[in-house]
Amino acid sequence: MGTWDVGPFDNDTAADFGGDLDEVAAGEREGIVRSALTRVIDTAAYLEAPASEVAVAAAALVAARCPGGEPADPIYGPEESLPDLTGLRDLALQALDRIMTEPSELMDLWAESDGGPWRANIRRLQNVLLPQPPGEQLSLT
Repeated sequence: MGTWDVGPFDNDTAADFGGDLDEVAAGEREGIVRSALTRVIDTAAYLEAPASEVAVAAAALVAARCPGGEPADPIYGPEESLPDLTGLRDLALQALDRIMTEPSELMDLWAESDGGPWRANIRRLQNVLLPQPPGEQLSLT
């Protein structure tokens, strides 16, 4: 696993995804983000880690445009501007839910190490994508 930290772009696959978005025409970027999310949602069998890593990065790009969202990684995230992705909030949330549901290689890989901080980052993204009244946010632990 070419991973160096727990953030959405802190692995080789997601960093490559950010670069790939920079290389396509501006009008194609939303479709690529949508495709990354739906690929994970549509996987009923064992969900491979690379597809999940891309979907987490895509969900982070959607969350970055939502209230309370954090900007995408300035080093490994896309450098080119992205369209308004807030219309993909539901897809992003569904993709994160699928990644956190067995069978999921990425979830299994993080379970083998100290995956608490990674799970907290996923829950933070879920909170941004599905705003809830204060005090009813998903637990970050």
